Amino acid sequence: MSIMTDDFAALCANEPELARLRASIRSFLDADRAEFGWQPAVDTWLSSWDEPFSARLGAAGFLGLTIPREYGGQGLSHLHRYVVTEELLAVGAPVAAHWIADRQVAPGLLAYGSEEQRRRLLPKIAAGKLFSAIGMSEPQAGSDLAAAAAKATRTDGGWVLSGTKVWTSGAHLAHQIVVLARTSPVDPGRRHAGFSQFIVPTDTRPTPGSLRSCLPSGITISPIVLMSGEHHFNEVTFDEVFIDDDNVLGEIGNGWHQVTAELSFERSGPERILSTAALLTALIRVLASQDDVDDHTAAAVGDLVARLISLRQLSVSVARELAEGKAPVNEAALVKDLGTRFEQESAELAADLFSYVDSGVPGRDQVAALLDVARLHTPLFTLRGGTNEVLRGVVARGMGLR
Repeated sequence: MSIMTDDFAALCANEPELARLRASIRSFLDADRAEFGWQPAVDTWLSSWDEPFSARLGAAGFLGLTIPREYGGQGLSHLHRYVVTEELLAVGAPVAAHWIADRQVAPGLLAYGSEEQRRRLLPKIAAGKLFSAIGMSEPQAGSDLAAAAAKATRTDGGWVLSGTKVWTSGAHLAHQIVVLARTSPVDPGRRHAGFSQFIVPTDTRPTPGSLRSCLPSGITISPIVLMSGEHHFNEVTFDEVFIDDDNVLGEIGNGWHQVTAELSFERSGPERILSTAALLTALIRVLASQDDVDDHTAAAVGDLVARLISLRQLSVSVARELAEGKAPVNEAALVKDLGTRFEQESAELAADLFSYVDSGVPGRDQVAALLDVARLHTPLFTLRGGTNEVLRGVVARGMGLR
């Protein structure tokens, strides 16, 4: 019995130190929202770009949790970061500006970056003042990154980068883009070989909400606008862009290994199950305020919450492996597959439950607005971070299947 209890506790992230951190970030969010007036939103790690909020979060010590203190971070574990990011997503806080830099770029710098890169970039990430995009997918190479054709050619003092990246979230507002490119010819027998990563500064940045008016020579950023008019994604073209040797990330030729390790952070976090959390929370509160909730509605809410709890436990288990220095590639892919399918289904389940909300009930209009956004974003959930169909192949190969 004690073994079973210990196993269950490991899936909950409720240790006293984590519980204190959870209470601390909740207090911060309550006070920050009261003072600055931001409203909970759906899919905030993509859609809610708020640079002052990121700076306040960094100043309060809630960013760079896994970055060592010598580089300006908190020197804590991935479980500490998990707790904070979970709370941020649960209330629909505006986290998009710092998200990729804190989630993906910082671990990459710690694992593969040079000492100069760490000292130059990590303190800014921990302060919530460095914003990064990731250049992986291409027009003809989405989830099949091995088909990426962007290439970097050696030149005096650095590299010359050419190629196009697509679905590059936040590139129009970011200080830099971390780009995966080929640095040696394709080997048909080893498709994953010959890739490298580069940190490409974008230098001039506009104010949020406007397009860049000036870019380094050779970089063109074209917006990809959603049907709703929202602009998060971009197509980025690099036309013989010079990158000095100081901005090579890791080892030349080791790009595939580095990217695969980074994707474990991207695919396994709470953002793969909590993109619709603000909607679900608001909906349940409105339903609970009614006196005539029937058994069907109660059962549907119970099923929704039970699925969410199960997925959270799976996600926490991956966070524990990351905290132990492991690389749970298969487990992360599984979290992403199951979690994003839940996110998609939760929007439709929420729409069904919303039909039981009486008109005029306080909070109904907020739920309606959140539901509209959730439905627009639903197709994105299973695409970004690698399509679920491809990830099932990753899981199958990891299990020894063909």
